[in-house]
Amino acid sequence: MSRSLLKIGFIGGGKMATALANGFIASGLTKGENIIASFHPTDTHLVQNFEKFGAKTVFENLPVFEESDLVIVAVKPSVVPVALSDVKEAVVHNNDKLFLSLAMGVTTKQIEKCLSPDVRVIRAMPNTPVLVKSGASVYVRGSNATDKDVTLTKRLLNSVGTCDEVPEHLLDVVTALSGSGPAYVYVFIESLADGAVKMGLPRDLAYRLAAQTVLGAGTMVRETKLHPGLLKDDVTSPAGSTAAALHYLEKKIPVFTFYFKIILWSID
Repeated sequence: MSRSLLKIGFIGGGKMATALANGFIASGLTKGENIIASFHPTDTHLVQNFEKFGAKTVFENLPVFEESDLVIVAVKPSVVPVALSDVKEAVVHNNDKLFLSLAMGVTTKQIEKCLSPDVRVIRAMPNTPVLVKSGASVYVRGSNATDKDVTLTKRLLNSVGTCDEVPEHLLDVVTALSGSGPAYVYVFIESLADGAVKMGLPRDLAYRLAAQTVLGAGTMVRETKLHPGLLKDDVTSPAGSTAAALHYLEKKIPVFTFYFKIILWSID
């Protein structure tokens, strides 16, 4: 399969599908004219996002399967059985394509049951920073997925950030961590900036500094592979302002821990 000729189909054209399509094109893995996406007739407002980079848009799911090398299932979990039923018969007669599912909570076995027992499926969980090639993605291989399928999936997801394999029973944990995680980080950035604005810093500068600080700290953890606690200690001088601030935060940590546990319990 030629990289330059990779034909990618999206069943569903929401924000995540749009972000991935943009990333794949920007990384040179495909071209706009090699992408096709299907939409519900009521989602006409989403069509223009794909038309901007020259993709083909349709209101049926079957053409996506017929015209693609790879089919990305990017609809809401409740819609998956209906969407896959549209292509089930075609899969029976042509079962040589990989299905990459982004549907939260829908297992690889459920997708295989919807389509065919021997269909090739990989389930993935990217997050929204794929839009700026800084996504954190994981994937799970279905029972029939080949090494070539995994290589293709890694190539695609690594082009828009990082990519790791996990066992399927951990995917809900990943959803709470990296899937929902950007929302928690945005709240943290906003809070940092609000504190600086209160002390007189211009808001645009406060946002830039807060965002760069989070980016830099995350990069330090990833690149140095040092324990976050050790990196924290490197910033914390004895009797300094950082030590005082951390002491205050630690008094509040039980509250934050309680809320984070609620988030994790919600996925059980």
